[in-house]
Amino acid sequence: MIFRSIIGFMGAWKNNSILLWIYLILLCIVLVAILVFTVLAFIITNNGSGHNVTGLRYKEYQLQDYSSWFLKQLNNSHNWNHLKSCLVKSDDCNNLSRKYKTLKQFKSAKLSPVEAGCCRPPSECGYPVVNASFYDLSFRPISSNKDCRLYKNAKAIKCYNCDSCKAGVAQYMKTEWRVVAMFNVVLFVVLSIIYFVGCCARRNAARSQSKV
Repeated sequence: MIFRSIIGFMGAWKNNSILLWIYLILLCIVLVAILVFTVLAFIITNNGSGHNVTGLRYKEYQLQDYSSWFLKQLNNSHNWNHLKSCLVKSDDCNNLSRKYKTLKQFKSAKLSPVEAGCCRPPSECGYPVVNASFYDLSFRPISSNKDCRLYKNAKAIKCYNCDSCKAGVAQYMKTEWRVVAMFNVVLFVVLSIIYFVGCCARRNAARSQSKV
């Protein structure tokens, strides 16, 4: 980026059309790369949204709602084991009981997608809530969802192997990618204006050299 800027500056300062051509070609490559990445980001993050649950202020997420790219990445055991280790080390799930002292506070909380998917079993399981970090698993789950059997109260297990956890991570990634994509849209517009100015400068430089 710095090298490209130096070429553009030198081309404009020296009124050198060759340097300006090189600058415009490099800038064009950058614009194409930004455009491709932004379009792909919007396509990949187009699917997937939370599901409202009666009595809760936050949403629950289902992995099958997301794009095939997310499914491929999150269902890859190597990728997920790495992400899971980061989630366990963050200790966010165990911090919930410190953030929400009472059941009333917890039930009225607005959990993040990762907290909603990784720190608790899906609501459809029907496990009674003891506190924000503990559920009574002695009750038989009322749903056949495999996540109900995978959830454990143990600090290192929770629902980290659940599809609901992967869905929560997918939603988090989707949100972050959308922010980056929107920034890229603004960057693309700014660089397009610079590209247009560069084209004008190159044209003027070519005219000046032809008169010499």
